[in-house]
Amino acid sequence: MTNLSDLFPAGAGKQVSFVASGTLGNGVTVALKTDGTVEAISGATGSAGTPVVFETASTSEISATFDSDSNKVVIAYRDLGNSNYGTAIVGTVSGTAISFGTAVVFETASTSNISATFDSDSNKVVIAYRDVGNSNYGTAIVGTVSGTSISFGTAVVFETATSGYMSATFDSNENKVVIAYRDGGNSNYGTAIVGTVSGTSISFGTAVVFETANVTYLDATFDSTSDKVVIAYTDYGNSSYGTGIVGTVSGTAISFGTAVVFEAADTSYISSAFDTVAGKVVFAYTDIGNSYYGTAIVGTVSGTAISFGTPAVWKTDSTGANKSVVYDTNADKSIISYHDQNSTGDATVVVGTVTGTAIAFGSDVVVATGNCYEINSVYDSTNYKVVTLYYDYDNSSYGTAVVSSTAFTNNTSFVGITDAAISSAASGNVTVKGGISTNVTSLTPASDYYVQADGSISTVTTSPAVKLGRALSATSIDLEYQL
Repeated sequence: MTNLSDLFPAGAGKQVSFVASGTLGNGVTVALKTDGTVEAISGATGSAGTPVVFETASTSEISATFDSDSNKVVIAYRDLGNSNYGTAIVGTVSGTAISFGTAVVFETASTSNISATFDSDSNKVVIAYRDVGNSNYGTAIVGTVSGTSISFGTAVVFETATSGYMSATFDSNENKVVIAYRDGGNSNYGTAIVGTVSGTSISFGTAVVFETANVTYLDATFDSTSDKVVIAYTDYGNSSYGTGIVGTVSGTAISFGTAVVFEAADTSYISSAFDTVAGKVVFAYTDIGNSYYGTAIVGTVSGTAISFGTPAVWKTDSTGANKSVVYDTNADKSIISYHDQNSTGDATVVVGTVTGTAIAFGSDVVVATGNCYEINSVYDSTNYKVVTLYYDYDNSSYGTAVVSSTAFTNNTSFVGITDAAISSAASGNVTVKGGISTNVTSLTPASDYYVQADGSISTVTTSPAVKLGRALSATSIDLEYQL
């Protein structure tokens, strides 16, 4: 019996000559780059710089934001080496390195529950926090970056009661700061308030309750597609389920739709980000109901409502306290930084790709080894870098930052399979979609195959897999043409 592959000469059907970007092997899947060259599809590869201490004292309550006007990272934190004072410092990213200016105290009293955001209308940093030195009141302050320094206006109380689990975000449609928090003066209800920055000061509208129950692990983000604020939280009034709600800002007021459960189990340490290309919100969290696994879910806002896809586990082990998700605008990926309890507590990042209402993950990349706690992160949209922040338990709990870079070869740009090995910068043939490749191996005839995120070929259809074609023999595959 003649093997079907014998009917096809090597490289049969629709070959196109391309210049290789990097050395390409024989029979590998390749993606088309914007410059017309092709490169191997390899998923995500990460590299990280050397961790840099930004505070030579025990540090906690770390939060950060990116000042896109000055192109600086601003880190706010509690300085345990200086009476727990609220402190901020400016960081400058260069490559995978980061350097810092001089730390500046923004609150000469004990602080906690710190959350920073950037107001791109006024070009100011806004820091929300609990002022322990003033009856634990919810407080905010405006910071102005100049060079490698930051200065502050006068602190303003927005809640005259114990406030906690602060999360600040910026509504770029209304040019307002929104702070979500737990109001200890009102049964720990979930509450939000709108702030307006003017000069070096901030004023507030009337606080609005969005959840008439005790809430924790609040995190707010802005959906710039729907022009809505989305708040994720743990609802203690409903079995500690993970819950999301949509807020609409109008002037100095905010109103809310109906809360929606995204995880019907005990949920904690929630972080959120907005994928501007997919137009989706991504929640990353610890699923206590599923062995504390690191989990993420995609939310879609429609009007004042939000719906969710299926939860996706990125770590089948406890991800520890604190995690942080940011959106990489350059790579169109959601990057999650977290404390890996399965190791020694390494600071680790994982890359998520949103497709429709699903999210799929690549391999973990360790960016700092050791006991790294209270993980937070910020995205530098000028240098296209993620800055992961933590306190280093193995180094006297000093405040530390590390810059990481992730390179991607997207399988959605799949163009074909190489007919032979091609040296970097040399030209070689690629069997493109619509042709038949005869130099792959281990296929099952009549089975459909898909290109995976890492460039491998398999029958797995789970997103972000891309349809490749149907196997004709163990070594031949019809690369189906698709627009």
